[in-house]
Amino acid sequence: MKLEMQEHSLVVTKEPGDIRFSGIINAAGESRLLYHIKKILNKQGYDLIKKHMAKDGHMMDDLQQYLRTRKPSGDPSKDIYIYNGMWQICGAGEDLNKKGSVVLSVMRDVFNVA
Repeated sequence: MKLEMQEHSLVVTKEPGDIRFSGIINAAGESRLLYHIKKILNKQGYDLIKKHMAKDGHMMDDLQQYLRTRKPSGDPSKDIYIYNGMWQICGAGEDLNKKGSVVLSVMRDVFNVA
């Protein structure tokens, strides 16, 4: 899987030999995809955790998941929040399987908003 971090998005491209991220019940495919993205980005120096948005106090569906910085550092290049902005319409895992790539939303430095 190839990841290309941009200012406000993360482009995920499927490569030959990558697993399929399937399962729409309880957003299983998207959960598995976010887990694999987290592993790759953490190897690149990020310190991300995968959480349900609702458990962090956000007013979201209790199934929607995201990646976020474990502990804010104050460095906008490392403090990030990654989620599927189209979650209500289509699953990122299913899109990656069908189209070969998917774009996830990235917010930076959300912990230090004045």
